[in-house]
Amino acid sequence: MIWVTRIIQGLLVIDFLVSGITKLAASDMVVHEFTKVYNYSLGFMYVIGGLEILGALGLLFGYWNSKFSIFSSVGLALIMIGAIFTLLNAGQGIMALMPLVIFILIGIVFIRNKAVLKQKLINN
Repeated sequence: MIWVTRIIQGLLVIDFLVSGITKLAASDMVVHEFTKVYNYSLGFMYVIGGLEILGALGLLFGYWNSKFSIFSSVGLALIMIGAIFTLLNAGQGIMALMPLVIFILIGIVFIRNKAVLKQKLINN
């Protein structure tokens, strides 16, 4: 099971790095979605992009220290909850499935890394 979790964690790192970089690079499509479709400011887009990159780095460092994965998972899960509500509010219900799937994958990583950390604490 640990390898499945590691693969999921790696895919999440890639997903959030790409997503965060796209936001920080102010891609035309992302700027249009944030400002026109979702009615958010550019500043909020940059904050979310930065948080996604930090979360991805936390998941990456989580390969060596489970605490990073746990904290990053919580932060990224909150971002995904916000994305789900944003898409539902914008009338894009079917599009909310993608952040929901990512939210579930983050939950798997969180639960597994929490169990690993708990086991390390018991053994020490």
